[in-house]
Formats: sequence, C-alpha cells, structure tokens
Amino acid sequence: MISVSSITPHSITNSDELRTQMGAVRLSVHWLGTSKTLPASQQAEAAATFGASREYLSARKKLIDTRHPAYRQVSSIRTRIVSLWKGMTVPYPDPGIRLIRRDRIEVFESEVQQLQEELQTAVEQLEREFGELKMIARQRLGELFNEEDYPNRLENLFRIEVEYPNVEPPNYLQRLNPEVYEEECRRIEARFEEALELAEESFLQEFQQLVTHLSERLSGETDGRPKVFRDSALTNLTEFLQRFRQLNIRSNAQLEELIDEVQEVTSGLSAHHLRSDRTVRETVRGQLEQVGEVLSDQLELRPRRQIVRSHSREEVTSDAT
Repeated sequence: MISVSSITPHSITNSDELRTQMGAVRLSVHWLGTSKTLPASQQAEAAATFGASREYLSARKKLIDTRHPAYRQVSSIRTRIVSLWKGMTVPYPDPGIRLIRRDRIEVFESEVQQLQEELQTAVEQLEREFGELKMIARQRLGELFNEEDYPNRLENLFRIEVEYPNVEPPNYLQRLNPEVYEEECRRIEARFEEALELAEESFLQEFQQLVTHLSERLSGETDGRPKVFRDSALTNLTEFLQRFRQLNIRSNAQLEELIDEVQEVTSGLSAHHLRSDRTVRETVRGQLEQVGEVLSDQLELRPRRQIVRSHSREEVTSDAT
C-alpha cells in the first residue's frame, strides 16, 4: 500500500512533456437565450405591486418552456459535446481553453462532427415546434409576452464551434524582439506548469470522489440488506480509469500506482457481482477505503498554490443571443 509521504510532486520535465504532447482546444457555445430581463417600466410596475423600491428589484421572464421535449433534445446534445470536450482534455489556465493530446485530435474531431450533425437535426425539429413553444409562452406570460423577443428563424442560433488556438510564442517575435520572445517563453512555461498542477489536482479530486462514493455504497447494510448502489457508481470509476490512461499525463508516478491498484481491484467486476457476493464486496470496499484515505490526505497536503483563477477558467466560452 502506498503511503502519503511517498507521493511526490511532478518535476519540471513533466510540464515540458505536457507541452510537447498537447495542443490547445477551445469550445465556443452560441445559444438562444431562454430568459430576458423585464424592461424598466415592467420592473417598476412589479416593484410597486409589492411596495418595493425599483432599485432593489430585479426581474426576468422565461421566454420558452425549457422542459419541452424538442428543446431538451437540443440541450442534451450540447451537454454531450461539452462532456466529450472535458473528458478528452485537461485544464489550462486561460479561460475557455483546455489541452488535448495531439494524437487524439482526429478522434475528437470525428466525434464532435457527429454530434454537431445531431445538433443540426435537433434544431430543425425545434424549429418545426417553435410556433407551439411561442403559443405556450403567450398563454403563460400574459401581458409580459412580446413577439419581438423571439427570432424569426433558429438557424445559426444554436451552434458549437471548436478552435485550436496557438498557445506558443510566435516565431516572428524572436526575430523582432528576442527579449520579449524570451519573456513570452517563460510565461508560456509557467502556464504549462500551472496546467500540470490543475490536471493533477483535477484527477486527484475526481478519483477520490469516485473511490469514496463506491466504497461508501459497499459499506454496511440497510434493513439487513446491502446498501443499494447504482451501476454508475462502478462504471463511472472504471471510465475514469480508462480516461486517465488515455490522457497519459504521467505527472505523478505514485498516483499512477493508486490507479493501477484500483484497476486491479475492479477489473472484471460487475455491479451484480458486488451485490450478490458479500465476501467480494467487503474485500473491494476495504481496498477502496485505503486508497480513498491516501487520496484524501494527499489533497489536504497539497500546497495552496498562489494562483488567482476566475470561475470561467474551467467553463466553456459561451454567449446567449
């Protein structure tokens, strides 16, 4: 069993390796807005109804029923594209950008293209049913309904774009101003070191959560029967192990050993097997608990990095029409 003290931070060469293996990818989402702030006159009217000061009231109206099957289908494809992007990449410090292995870009492009085609088909279906959505909104909004809030066509209002921005210093800068070029090289080097830290922290947190969740569901009984757990508690963990291998960051040898240990423990296991065999369940639970403890301690012992990051660092670049 690996001890906490044996888990050492990555070396600088790991960030260099990350830089040579990875490319940057940005996902931009352009989406139809589904709500809108009430105009000042209506907000003032709403404030007067409650005897409130206009300056202390903010009100929005919902433009369409986002639970409508046609809209939910469009949204589900957006979720799948974003999940694909995050699942095949690791964080990067700049907003809206993540890093992808260069040898996985072709696979990523193929899967994104397929999902974009599905999105186009779903938007066409939403277009056909948009009149119904507007009619429902007219009934529910009453006097707040405004025809001008709705586009005549949905074409190009739901789209997701993929870009591969260059995060390396431009070569021409070396010719024009070598000092500035060197400064930019140092900045990029620091960016990739931070990216490595972000990736390792992300892996540790997700791994710890998945291991802890599964071990907790395997522990104890309820009314004399094993605790109920969904198949996803196991499949999410095994999918994480596979994704970790594919990304192949190699920033922490001891973390890889923990990954190996859990992979060996869960290899060939099924949810049914864990439910039906108490001995196997107890054995797996015990090993997962030990791994979870090491991961929890490691997260607590990680130095607090003096890095200010906005919440948008991990978010998709997005706009709403």
